[in-house]
Amino acid sequence: MGRQINILEYLENIVKIYPDKICYANESEGYTFRQVYNSARAVGTFLHHQGHYRKPVVVFMKKHPKEIIAFLGVVYSGNYYVPIDEEMPVHRIELIFANLLPEAVICDKTTADLVKKFNYDKKVYLYDDIVKTNPDDKALQEIFDKTIDTDPIYVVFTSGSTGVPKGVVACHRSVIDYIESFSEVLGVSSDTVFGNQTPLYVDASLKEIYPTLKFGATAYIIPKELFMFPIKLVEFLNEKKINTICWVVPALTMISGLGVFEKIKPKYLHTIAFGSEVFPMKQFLMWRKALPDAKFINLYGPTEATGMSCYYIVDREFTENDVIPIGKPFKNTDIILLNDENKPVTAPNEPGEICIRGTSLTLGYYRDFERTNEVFVQNPLNDLYPELIYRTGDIGKYNERGELVFVSRKDYQIKHMGHRIELGEIEAAVGRMDGIVNACCIFDDVNKKIVLYYTGVPSRADVINFAKEKLPRYMLPHIVEKLDVMPLTANGKINRLLLKEKYMDGKKG
Repeated sequence: MGRQINILEYLENIVKIYPDKICYANESEGYTFRQVYNSARAVGTFLHHQGHYRKPVVVFMKKHPKEIIAFLGVVYSGNYYVPIDEEMPVHRIELIFANLLPEAVICDKTTADLVKKFNYDKKVYLYDDIVKTNPDDKALQEIFDKTIDTDPIYVVFTSGSTGVPKGVVACHRSVIDYIESFSEVLGVSSDTVFGNQTPLYVDASLKEIYPTLKFGATAYIIPKELFMFPIKLVEFLNEKKINTICWVVPALTMISGLGVFEKIKPKYLHTIAFGSEVFPMKQFLMWRKALPDAKFINLYGPTEATGMSCYYIVDREFTENDVIPIGKPFKNTDIILLNDENKPVTAPNEPGEICIRGTSLTLGYYRDFERTNEVFVQNPLNDLYPELIYRTGDIGKYNERGELVFVSRKDYQIKHMGHRIELGEIEAAVGRMDGIVNACCIFDDVNKKIVLYYTGVPSRADVINFAKEKLPRYMLPHIVEKLDVMPLTANGKINRLLLKEKYMDGKKG
């Protein structure tokens, strides 16, 4: 096989090897590689016959294997898919539609009526109807032959710190590059059984969608409600013999933090990759103790660089006071740490902004050249030819072993009582307390107050006393609030914007 140009080559190759093996499934339905292949080509043919080409096609369906087939169908037609979900607030979807101006939306029976809410008056296609189209092999081959690897395949909308969604545009090349490197690190094979946790409208789901096609693996979509019932969740993992998961940290801490391992263990799991947030060390050590032979991989990376950019395979013992590194970049990706003077940071423990260069960079933001040009910038270390890097806004440092360590977001660095404080340090310190599942700090800029939110067993008084023992006076939270549930963004990160709004609303009240 020559150099791969089109992400669909994975499916074209694998359908010949494992036509009757289950490719994508949920709790009750499974689709073989042949079914995925035929259905995706049917959807692609339908869109082609409707005259859609090189345009955004919105896929607005409930989380289901059919939704993934619709994504692939959109790519077959030479268009790029834009996943949205009813979980998103209506005003956010309206903003996305206004930015995209899509010609077509693919729905299922549960979402068809909802589209009307978004002031959308163009083509709406029902998946179950268009999937009956007879594939037009000649037309699909012509589209395939015209495709180049920098053509876009999806636009994923991230929340953006301002609350205005940003559409990140990724192409065949960056996704192929990512999947090849990622699969190698994880050790994906035809024996891999993925358990998908992340929503399909975020780029994190790439980790299951495309390696499954490349290797002939199987990916189960785990019912969302199981994440409220951790014992049932682990029972599902065992029932489906799921051996590989790539989950956000809060999904993992929910299992370890609620004492599930004393009752049941996920007995087939051998590969556990995690990202989105720093894994609280106490919770991580519980996982490691429960599954001593499993491979644990810490992942780091922004949507703007097609998913994950760095990985660290846990290869040594850690104590509660350690931080798991994010390690080193994937193949064909380079990480540069830049200080405030735009000079590279080389000394251990010296912080700098994490900047990324390489094919993994996406094409930028959809219809937003201004915001694209703010963060996709000329490499300041190269004054000889144009070379873009992506400035992540994340602070990192190298430890004594030369491994990259995530420190915090630039926005989470505050100046307080004459000291520069990382809010992440306060969160990490509190996270070491017995019974704490999650901790998050926000800063009230006006009244200069540090506010700590947490979930877990301890009382507020106990948390305050623990913080006094562990933190210097200038880092102590002024307000400590216990929550039943930590609010999360679609990407599985703690929703700091929402916590800040909650705090401000409380002050008004």
